[in-house]
Amino acid sequence: MPYRSNIPCKHPGCAALIPHGQMYCEEHKPLHTKDRAHAAERGYGAKWQRERRKFLESNPFCVKCYEEGHITMATVVDHIKPHRGDQKLFWDRSNWQPLCEHHHNVKTMTEDRFKEYRF
Repeated sequence: MPYRSNIPCKHPGCAALIPHGQMYCEEHKPLHTKDRAHAAERGYGAKWQRERRKFLESNPFCVKCYEEGHITMATVVDHIKPHRGDQKLFWDRSNWQPLCEHHHNVKTMTEDRFKEYRF
């Protein structure tokens, strides 16, 4: 059975080849070992799931797609301003917007994480 090709390390600027399924080479693994808390530990537990469902029922369409002139069902409740653990901002419904997965991913990588990924 054929094996998958090795892939480059995901660390910016590193071209080391690693086995498929890994993210970082041995040199860069220690830099990326910060364990991310589970969704429930970050506030996305049962209460969030209920509120998310209610919000999407009353706001079913992606606001960004609508601005572009087409209708797409929203699948994500996005925090307009990233809450970064601030519970007041997390639960503030005026800070929520319905987005499709595509627009949520674009927003997250371009707006929310821009400062984290600048070189």
